[in-house]
Amino acid sequence: MPLMQYHVIKGRTPEQIALLLDTAHDAMVRSFGVPEGDRYQTLQEYEPSHLKALDTGLGIPRTENFVLLHVVSRPRGKEAKQEFYRNLCDDLQAKCGIAPSDVMISFTENGDEDWSFGYGRAQFLTGEL
Repeated sequence: MPLMQYHVIKGRTPEQIALLLDTAHDAMVRSFGVPEGDRYQTLQEYEPSHLKALDTGLGIPRTENFVLLHVVSRPRGKEAKQEFYRNLCDDLQAKCGIAPSDVMISFTENGDEDWSFGYGRAQFLTGEL
């Protein structure tokens, strides 16, 4: 946990996708101190005509390398989130060639009762986690 959901335009190779997911997970581990094995990621690919992400009037250029990342997580502090934003953009640029202008991130926070990792139990509430 956190659940990281990626939305990208089709065209990346399996190797590029694997590197994107690995790089983002590493930034998550480093920024939030989550365990290395705490990895939940999905990636959805779209035709170019099916993914539109403008810049909200900020003058941010977008390309076909655009990545929209939606993170579902227990509450995280403002400073930790800002560190994650910086780490993710720096790492994606260095390792994947994805410009920081092509990275958009949104968080949805939820509580311990909102997670079940299996067996029909809420492991944060039962004390298993």
